[in-house]
Amino acid sequence: MSQAPHVLIVDAPYYEEIARHLLEGTTATLQAAGATHERIEVPGAFEIPAAIKFAAAAKKDGRTRFDAFVALGCVVRGETTHYDYVCGESARGLMDLTLQPGLAIGYGILTVDNQAQALERARVDRKNKGRDAALAALRMLDLKREFGRDEA
Repeated sequence: MSQAPHVLIVDAPYYEEIARHLLEGTTATLQAAGATHERIEVPGAFEIPAAIKFAAAAKKDGRTRFDAFVALGCVVRGETTHYDYVCGESARGLMDLTLQPGLAIGYGILTVDNQAQALERARVDRKNKGRDAALAALRMLDLKREFGRDEA
C-alpha cells in the first residue's frame, strides 16, 4: 500500500461478548498491517450501512477521512422473521455501498442460529471472523488503489 490506511470499524455490539471477540480480531489485524483505525458503535446490524455511508461522506482537509471500513455485528436467529430482514437488508446495504460509491468494506456481520455458533466464529482462537473482515477490507482497498479508484 502506498500509505498506511485509515479504517473505520462500525461495530454493532448488541451481543457484547461476541462483539468483543470480533473487535479484538479486527484491531489486531489492522495494527499488524500498519493501518490506523477508529471505531464507532451503532445500535444494531441494520444501522451499519447508514453509518458507513455517513462516514464515507465525511471529509478532513478536503479528503475522504477513511480509506476502508469494517462492518462488525451479529444477528442470531429468533422465533420471528425479523432475523431475515435484518440479515438481508444489512447485507444488501453494504453491497450497495461497495458497488455504487465503490467503498472498500470488510463484512464481519455474523448470521447464526445461536450464540454458540457466533462465539465459534468470533473468537480469535477459533475462526476469527474479525480478522477475516479486516483482511477483506484491506484487500479491497489494495484493489481499489491498484485500479486507480482511490481519491488519495
